[in-house]
Amino acid sequence: MPSTKQDHLKVPVEHIDIKKYDVRPMVDAMGQMAFQARNLHRAARIYDRMLDDQDCGVILCLAGSLISAGLKQIVVDMIRNRMADAIVATGANIVDQDFFEALGFRHWMGTPFADDAELRELHIDRIYDTYIDEDELRICDETVAKIAAELEARPYSSREFLGEMGKYLTRNAKNRDSIVLAAHENGVPIFCPAFSDSSAGFGLVMHQWSHKTRYLSLDSARDFLELTKIKLANRETGLFMVGGGVPKNFAQDVVVAAECLGYDVPMHKYAVQLTVADERDGGLSGSTLKEASSWGKVDTVYEQMVYGEATVTMPLIAGYAYHHRKWEKRPLRRWVEVAAKQH
Repeated sequence: MPSTKQDHLKVPVEHIDIKKYDVRPMVDAMGQMAFQARNLHRAARIYDRMLDDQDCGVILCLAGSLISAGLKQIVVDMIRNRMADAIVATGANIVDQDFFEALGFRHWMGTPFADDAELRELHIDRIYDTYIDEDELRICDETVAKIAAELEARPYSSREFLGEMGKYLTRNAKNRDSIVLAAHENGVPIFCPAFSDSSAGFGLVMHQWSHKTRYLSLDSARDFLELTKIKLANRETGLFMVGGGVPKNFAQDVVVAAECLGYDVPMHKYAVQLTVADERDGGLSGSTLKEASSWGKVDTVYEQMVYGEATVTMPLIAGYAYHHRKWEKRPLRRWVEVAAKQH
């Protein structure tokens, strides 16, 4: 008897809650070990130091399939507890995965050994060992198109458009533990420089196709300018980078962008990167933070690479900092207002 969609979509992915587990003793013990355990401990200490530095604004960078993998609640809690002041992410994490779940849909536990031809017939998309209902994802695409159709036909930064998506969720969210919604409520700007490389891209293609000549568009250069304005307004910054690629490079580059505008700003004072990529091919995901220093982007006093997969490393590092509670003394920066201000 052939399988049905319901046969595959049975057990939902659950998001880990760092508030429930005080990992500090284990992470401190890892500092007395070797290899990536010691690197992870140092990264956790650096992130904790970022939060203790009252002058430092924190930029969280997200690349890779993180939200579908069970890391959404960590990011939501980081936003709500002033552990991240801006986010630079892939469109997939923010739209296909977070906004998708805010609409009431789920990601499902699957297997990498599935028959992918069968999954395709059933309209099930696979991310390694995780499944997504393609029909529900199309509803997400259509919702993005609907939001775009109700806005003024002009160029928007991704930060600005995601703010409108946050407004939509204030009225329509079925799951309020959402990065897009929490960011909107707390004045945390989200930038997706490669926004169209996601479900949002399909939604905007639909929007522009149906609106012919008067339609909303996205301005990636404006994204760059808005994050650069944040760097100019808050000179001391730290980076917490999960994965690499466009979000990592975009956030690092604002130092050079400020210099191009004639401003002398310091390099990012703190930087932590969690990655499984290799530096030897020259790719951005694996390029070291020391390499970034040669470009004038990242200082090397407080920087740490951790070579490990994010579903293992991120809960430990974020949980360590959460339970040290340095965030309690941090101001709510509301950088969304800085980004929106005319220069």
